Amino acid sequence: MLEMNQRIAPVESTEVLDTLTLPYELRIRGRLRATTDNGHDVGLFLDRGPVLREGAHLMAKGGEIVRIRAADEPVVTARIADGLPLARLCYHLGNRHVTLAIGNDDKGSWVRFPPDHVLEELAERLGATLEHHQGPFDPEPGAYAQAGQGHGHSHGHSHGNGHSHSHSHDHRHSHGHHHH
Repeated sequence: MLEMNQRIAPVESTEVLDTLTLPYELRIRGRLRATTDNGHDVGLFLDRGPVLREGAHLMAKGGEIVRIRAADEPVVTARIADGLPLARLCYHLGNRHVTLAIGNDDKGSWVRFPPDHVLEELAERLGATLEHHQGPFDPEPGAYAQAGQGHGHSHGHSHGNGHSHSHSHDHRHSHGHHHH
């Protein structure tokens, strides 16, 4: 088993041993046993925190390099006009603390999220056209995580017949004040 324990900057394709295709729910984990696309057994032993994004590279203890791929999974792509309609849709979906992918292609702008009838109804009320399909889900990284602001943010999701979302937020600030 290859012990993947280091995140590295992207490298040339010729240096990559294999690819590891995972759905979003597994790309958020730091510990994982999996099989690469070409059959290598790997174990992920990574620092918790950053999501493994499409195109990320990991290095094993022996120097082998594996590229992460976002698996196709059930998603809803909401298409909407650029400008204020897109901003309004992102605001209202984001206000519900859901993980979103945002992008555009030759058909225009879109917001992508896991299937959820409440979010789908909201998106339609705001003027979006919905497409249910299998596709990669590679959501926006949190702005706080990018800026290194020290804000912890975790989401636990359980999907069965019922729908439950638990959210834990940690926003600690320390400000030194000096009075003269």
